[in-house]
Amino acid sequence: MPIVEIKMWAGRTEEQKERLVKEITEAVTRALGVEPEETQVIIIEIPKSNWGVSGRLASKT
Repeated sequence: MPIVEIKMWAGRTEEQKERLVKEITEAVTRALGVEPEETQVIIIEIPKSNWGVSGRLASKT
């Protein structure tokens, strides 16, 4: 059973996340030849204040 974990900044709409889950599931199904029911997608939303990019907090960019 494939499990895909996506870490991204918080703030996307539920519709955006739903589309992401759908498209990731379709890609995994095509690439691995598994059924959609076998694929799990986990979204972890992280505040920009807890994410560093190039030595700075993302919230400061």
